[in-house]
Amino acid sequence: MTLTDLTASGFAAPAAPAHPLASLSAAEIDAVRTIVLALASTTDRVRFVYVGLEEPAKGEIAAWEQGGPAPERRARVQLLDMATTRSSDLVVSLASGEVLRETVLDGTAGQLPILDAEFEEVGVIAGADEGWVAALAARGLTVEDVVLVPLSAGHYGYPAEEGRRILRTFAFRQDHPQDHPWAHPVDGLTAYIDVAARSVIEIVDTPGFAVPETSGNYDDPALQGPPLEGLKPIVITQPEGSSFTVDQEHVVWGDWDLRIGFDAREGLILRQLSFQGRPVMYRGSISEMVVPYADPAPNRFWQNYFDTGEYLFGRYTNELELGCDCVGDITYVDAVLADELGMPRTVRNGVCMHEEDFGSLWKHTDIFTGASEVRRQRRLVISFFTTVGNYDYGFFWYLYLDGTLECEAKLTGILFTSAYPGADYPFASQVAPGLGAPYHQHLFSARLDMTVDGVANVVNEIDAVRVPISPQNPAGNAFTKKVTPIVSEKVSGRVADGAVNRVWQIASTERTTAMGQPTSYVLFPTETPVLLADDDSSIAARAAFATKNLFVTKYDPDERYAAGDFVNQHPGGGGIPAFIAGDEPLVGEDLVLWHTFGLTHFPRNEDWPVMPMDYAKFTLKPYNFFERNPALHVPAPTSAHCAPGHDHGGHGHDHGGHGHHS
Repeated sequence: MTLTDLTASGFAAPAAPAHPLASLSAAEIDAVRTIVLALASTTDRVRFVYVGLEEPAKGEIAAWEQGGPAPERRARVQLLDMATTRSSDLVVSLASGEVLRETVLDGTAGQLPILDAEFEEVGVIAGADEGWVAALAARGLTVEDVVLVPLSAGHYGYPAEEGRRILRTFAFRQDHPQDHPWAHPVDGLTAYIDVAARSVIEIVDTPGFAVPETSGNYDDPALQGPPLEGLKPIVITQPEGSSFTVDQEHVVWGDWDLRIGFDAREGLILRQLSFQGRPVMYRGSISEMVVPYADPAPNRFWQNYFDTGEYLFGRYTNELELGCDCVGDITYVDAVLADELGMPRTVRNGVCMHEEDFGSLWKHTDIFTGASEVRRQRRLVISFFTTVGNYDYGFFWYLYLDGTLECEAKLTGILFTSAYPGADYPFASQVAPGLGAPYHQHLFSARLDMTVDGVANVVNEIDAVRVPISPQNPAGNAFTKKVTPIVSEKVSGRVADGAVNRVWQIASTERTTAMGQPTSYVLFPTETPVLLADDDSSIAARAAFATKNLFVTKYDPDERYAAGDFVNQHPGGGGIPAFIAGDEPLVGEDLVLWHTFGLTHFPRNEDWPVMPMDYAKFTLKPYNFFERNPALHVPAPTSAHCAPGHDHGGHGHDHGGHGHHS
C-alpha cells in the first residue's frame, strides 16, 4: 500500500507524543484501524487481536536522549479473519501509514491469542451439536441448564487439530442467574471445538461423576452469616497530598524517576527506572504466566493456561474504585487499549498509584552517646488488577526510599473446580462436599531489562558456603560465600536454593565504589518450586521458562515474551529455548533477566467459595550501589509523639501510629 492510497482513504498521521516510549493514544489506535481497513486482505470478519506500541530499540532511545532524532512511531498489530483463520502479524508506521512488515502465520509454530469473540461462540457451537446435547441429557441436563467455560487447548500433537483454532470447554450447572456455577462442575465431559469451522470435533465423555450440590454464592448474606462486629474505621490521610508527581506517564517520587506504560498483553510496564540519577532498570514487566494443573484425568490432563500469551491478560484490567480497591490519597491513570474491532477503549482507573507507610526505615539508640534516632520507611505502590476467568490477579510494584524495588503478585478469585472423585484422590483437594479443586501452580515470568549503572553488566550467582574445621578455621565457626559469574546464555538457567541463601547479583563491569567494589543490585528470589510437570511433558516444552527460576540473555529488542510471540497451540521450544540457542556471552553486556516466581497451590477449605488473597514476590536491593546508607537524608518523623530528643528506645515501641507496618 502506498502513502497516496492511504491519504485517499482518509489516513492522517496522529500527533506524536513527547516521549517515544509513551503508550499508544486513542488517536494512534484510530490511525492503526484506518491503516488496517485499507488493506486488501481486510474483510468484515477480520478482528484485531492485539494492538500495541512497537517499542524503539534501546539504542534508538539513547540516541534520541543525546539529541538525535525521535524514533519513528510504530505499532504492532495482530489480525485474525474469523472466517478463514488467516492470521497476520504486522508492524505499521504511524507517521507514514505504511505497513513496514507483515508475517502471515501458518499455524505450525503457534497461533494468535484467543479472541473474546471466539470464547463467545463456544456455547452456540456446542449447543447445536447433537453429541453434546445427548451427553448433557444423559446427566439429566439441558443446554439451558449449563454455562460453558472455554479454555485454551495447548498442544498434544493431535493430527485433527493441526492448523485449526481449537478451544476445549467444560460445563458448569447454573441454577439461577445469580448462582455462581463454579460450585456445580459437570465433570467427566469435555468438548473439543474448532471455532472457525464452528464444529465440535471430539467429545470426551467419562460418566460416573455427580454434579456437586454445594453453594458457591459467596455474595449471599445467608452464606456469609451475620456481619462481623467491632471493626472501627481506618482513615488514611495525607493532608498535604501525595509526595509523587505524575506528568503523563512520567513519575518522580523521592530519589526515584521512572516512566510507566500499559499494554494489552503485559499490562503494567515500568520503564527507565533510576535512583538518585543513576540507571537501575530499563524495563520491567510480567512477560508471561502459566497456570499448569496437576490432574491427569482424561478430561483434565490438558489444563494449562498462559494468561499473558494466550489470553492477553492486560485486556481484562479492572476499573478500580476509591475506597474499595485503593484506600488513601490515590492517583489513577487510565489505560487506553483497542477493542476487537480496532476501536480505542479506555479502562478508567486502570493503574493505581499511592504511598504507604512501611514501618521503620532505620533506627538506633546508642548506649554510648545517648543518641536516639528513627526514620519511617514508606513505599510508592504502582499496581493494576486483572480478572482472567475464575482468578483475579493484582500486580504490585513497590519502590522504597532506600532504593529497594519489589514486585508482588496477589491472587484471589474462585478456584477452578471439579467433582471430587473419592477419598484420598492424590491430585485434588476436597473443599466442599463432593467438590474438588485440582492441584495447580501459578508461575510468573518477570522480564527485567537491567541497566545497573549502565548497560555493561554481569550476573553473579552468590551462594553461602560452609567451611569445615581446618587450621584456617580451627573452631569451625567460619562460613563464606561463593561467587559464580554466569558467563553465557546456555548456562544461565538457575534454580533458587534457600539452603545456601542463593541470590543473583547484577553488577556493573564498569563502575565501582570508592573502595573498588562493583556497583550492583541483587535479586532475592522467593524459594518455591519451579514447574513440577515431567521434563518430557507438553507443558514443559511450551513453558520452558518456568523450569528454572532464572535465565539471562543478551538484550535483543525482538525478545519480549518468555514463551515466545505466539504461545497459543505452540508445540514448544519458543521463547527462552530459542533466545539462549545462540549462547551469547554475558559478561560486560546489556543483559535481560527472566525471573520465574510464583506459588504451588494445594487448595484448602478456606479457599472456598472465594479465595482470601495469596502472594508471590521477589525483591531487588542495592548492593554496594552506594557508598553508605542512601536513606540517611530522610527527615525524622514530625509527629507530636516523636519530639526531638525523645527517648524512642526505652520501651521498645514503634511510635509510627496505629495499624502501620513495623
